[in-house]
Parts: sequence; C-alpha cells; structure tokens
Amino acid sequence: MQDFRNLKVWQKGHQLALSVYAATESFPRREIYGLTSQLRRAAYSIPANLAEGCGRQTDREFARSTYIAMGSACELEYFLLLARDLKFLADDHYQANHEAVIEIKRMLAALIDTLSPQDDDHRRHVRRSSLAES
Repeated sequence: MQDFRNLKVWQKGHQLALSVYAATESFPRREIYGLTSQLRRAAYSIPANLAEGCGRQTDREFARSTYIAMGSACELEYFLLLARDLKFLADDHYQANHEAVIEIKRMLAALIDTLSPQDDDHRRHVRRSSLAES
C-alpha cells in the first residue's frame, strides 16, 4: 500500500479535476445535472480511482483501478470536446484541459505497463489506445 499523493499521475489528475471544476462554473444552470455533472465526475474519477488502487493489496488490483482511471480519462476527453462544441467551454480552456488529459493518459498507460506483466500484444494495445489522439 502506498500514499496516492506521491504518484505524479495522481497529482496531475487532481490538478485537472480542480481545473475542470473551475471551467464548469460558468456553464449554463440547466446543465448542472447534465454535462457539468458528467465532466466533473469523469475528472475526479481519475485521481479517485488511483487513490483507491493505492489502497489495494496487489499490483493486479492497483492495475484494475488504473484501467478504470484510463476509462474516465477517455470519457473526460470526449466531454471536453462536447462542451467546446456546444460553446460552453472556450477554446483556450478546452486546449489546456485536453492537453492535460492526453498527458495523463500517457502516464496511465506507462503505469499500466509496469503493473501488468502481460504479453506484448496487450502492451501495444494499451499504448495505441492511449496515444491515438496525440
């Protein structure tokens, strides 16, 4: 068991969650239970799942939480795009948050690689799927 606060990817995920909360403050009130909620949930799910994984007993359990964090990062990437296209999120806020998500996805892929001693096909798939947007 390790302290999640020591993980660089957790630190970046936490900063991204704070950024998403700030960016969604100006969203239309009618979106409070819609896109605002979805964006925030996806953002805080990344560091929350890493924190949970750090409390697990095995690397395999930690890897599972890291995969879930990766899914949340992919979900967040889409929600940011949707918010920008709906004109709820300014291009500069979109770009900064999008770049942060891509960096976090790369870091998560590297962490998954170290935690999951699996075959080379699996490793290539994880890398390819996390870097597809780059």
